[in-house]
Amino acid sequence: MKQKAVVLFSSGLDSTTVLYYALNKGYDCNCLIFNYGQKHDKEVKNASAVAKSLGLNYHTIKLSIPWEKSSLTNKNKQIPEHKIIKEGFIPSTYVPGRNTIFLSYAVSFAETIKAKKIFLGINAVDFSSYPDCTPKYLKSVQQVMKALNNNIEIVAPLEKLSKAQIIKLGTKLKVPYEKTWSCYNGGTKPCGKCDSCKLRAKGFKEAGIDDPALK
Repeated sequence: MKQKAVVLFSSGLDSTTVLYYALNKGYDCNCLIFNYGQKHDKEVKNASAVAKSLGLNYHTIKLSIPWEKSSLTNKNKQIPEHKIIKEGFIPSTYVPGRNTIFLSYAVSFAETIKAKKIFLGINAVDFSSYPDCTPKYLKSVQQVMKALNNNIEIVAPLEKLSKAQIIKLGTKLKVPYEKTWSCYNGGTKPCGKCDSCKLRAKGFKEAGIDDPALK
């Protein structure tokens, strides 16, 4: 019997690569997809479609974040177009506590289905400077797992990889990048201007691979 695992899945480049990584390792993957009022809600539809196509068990969790501090969830705030993201600068697209909220659900789900691994696509190399995507944050979460004494391990295989390295890994794993969604803006096509689009483009360029989502 395959060992069960919970995968935080958004259909983004990183989380889809992590899903295929976990599947390649032989895990019985159970996906959690979050609809938290993000402008790029297309990722929710894409994630559901990918999970369904793979025949995976998945749950879509709808959350309400009424304070809307982030430009990712506030319809009255524009998604920024930064030329350079300096170290220590936190862009307005940061959703306070988002990964902590997601992981809380994942821990509850993992304990319910008796899964001992939680996979997530945290990346601390080519990322948007979010404080909940850092090695320090991940280490702290691991300490929480120890305190809960539930024997659940948080697995972040992409943590120290560049976007180019992630894409090369995903290509070997046959990740359908044409089905992934990274753009922070809502719409039918990627804007190509937001931080996420730029980081994705940088990764494909450095990997020497054309982005199939743009064809």
